[in-house]
Amino acid sequence: MKVTIERSALSKALGHVQSVVERRNTIPILSNVLMQARGGSLTLTATDLDIEILEEAPADVASEGAATASALMLYEIVRRLPEGSQIRLELLPEDGRLQVSAGRSQFALQVLPDEDFPSLASDDFDVRFSMPSEDLRRLLDKTRFAMSQEETRYYLNGVYLHALPDADKPVLRAASTDGHRLARLDAALPDGAAAMPGVIVPRKAVAELGRLLDGAAENVDIAVSTAKIRFGFGAGFLTSKLIDGTFPDYERVIPKGNPNSLRVEKKEFSQAVDRVSTVSADRTRSVKLALEADRLRLAVNNPEAGSALEELSVDYDGDPIEIGFNARYLLDVSQQIDGETATFRLADPSSPTVIVDEEDERALYVLMPLRV
Repeated sequence: MKVTIERSALSKALGHVQSVVERRNTIPILSNVLMQARGGSLTLTATDLDIEILEEAPADVASEGAATASALMLYEIVRRLPEGSQIRLELLPEDGRLQVSAGRSQFALQVLPDEDFPSLASDDFDVRFSMPSEDLRRLLDKTRFAMSQEETRYYLNGVYLHALPDADKPVLRAASTDGHRLARLDAALPDGAAAMPGVIVPRKAVAELGRLLDGAAENVDIAVSTAKIRFGFGAGFLTSKLIDGTFPDYERVIPKGNPNSLRVEKKEFSQAVDRVSTVSADRTRSVKLALEADRLRLAVNNPEAGSALEELSVDYDGDPIEIGFNARYLLDVSQQIDGETATFRLADPSSPTVIVDEEDERALYVLMPLRV
């Protein structure tokens, strides 16, 4: 293999693929990136056996071939080379190393046999469709915060993507929950997605997609099977295994009849929550919301640290209520609200509360209260 490639093109591609590589691997070749030079391009592939990222970059290929080298080391070398430089990659079979050179800089990296590099077997993807990259970004960005971090509830460690073709407005829906909060978001159902099965995209794949969607093409091609999902970004692909589990019937926890409606200015509310929570207990970070006619009092009482109280003028004409929430959860939801105003629909101190964005009817969030 002998190839010349522009630094920015190689750096961008390496930046995308190397992020999937685990820093500590018991299988040495999983620390490497596979480089395949053919035609007029260099294809880079990295995997952790659950996720595979492949990206193609234009290159001047003098001799076709393949090699693997440390993904992190190669990325750090390329990142430190001068902008605009032409990088030459050449596999030296006589000493089994990859020579990386640019200008007066030269490096020789250890390689492992490219034929040993694992590949996620391509499934027969039964469902294929395309959707705007901005819609996919929005679905993931606004639901990922509610994914569970508990490995014992592995089926909650991702975002549940499913089609609702028979709804009044057919949608592709994303949902996530950790049992304490729920995020649900809709996008217009893409052509060809009606037959998509409900799938759980793992937490790590969601994070990698967030990076890949920055600067992605206008549309993303999606292919789904019962075990894997693949996202195509023009010059590259991300393929991920799906979580093999059943996502709970989250609609059952979304209350339908909460009669008390609270409208708050999002920025003012989140700043107040952030202030009073500075004295809350680290474990629960509980904040009590006391509501009465057009007035909201935020209170924290921590016997070990002190207390805090702040009052806000709000739009509320329901029954007086005192209800507690985890401050971190309130702030997380507030960050997802695009409009200036958020609406809380409450029932009583022990029932779930629904939060909606007045400027985005496709988004809905649910918080379970705390006992305070």
